[in-house]
Amino acid sequence: MTELLKKKELTGRKFALILCAGFATVTGANFALIYSAIGSFPGLETREPYVESLNFESRRIAQEKLNWTSSVAYEQGQLKLTLLDEQGKFVVTPKIALTVGRATSASYDMDVELYFDGHDYVADMDIPAGNWQAKIKATALDGTPFSRSLSLYIRAAK
Repeated sequence: MTELLKKKELTGRKFALILCAGFATVTGANFALIYSAIGSFPGLETREPYVESLNFESRRIAQEKLNWTSSVAYEQGQLKLTLLDEQGKFVVTPKIALTVGRATSASYDMDVELYFDGHDYVADMDIPAGNWQAKIKATALDGTPFSRSLSLYIRAAK
């Protein structure tokens, strides 16, 4: 009435194949993740990090003496960059540049043309939802360079 099922024996060959398949799966997943990580973000801020580092401390001290605060916001198709001095007054500078791009890839970088509206530096542009980074480069009236990277997270419209 009842049939006895034969148990299959686990031989050395079967065990070796199972072991090799497990290692191949883990190794394949690791290589896929490594490829993805290297291809998406090189991790470089500059092409010549050593040369940039030689004058970093003097530039940092000069920028801190400016005592500027900066913020960036995006609302309804308008990007606003606010620069304030130590008295809380709006900074007017003849030379300012803003680059907006994805935080992990340079392929979406956009150089933004700004105009000063009396309070903020403004650009009319459409930016899709997501995590963005705004890189500011400006020059104070005394010639001191100012640079800052700010995070900009844009929520999807409801």
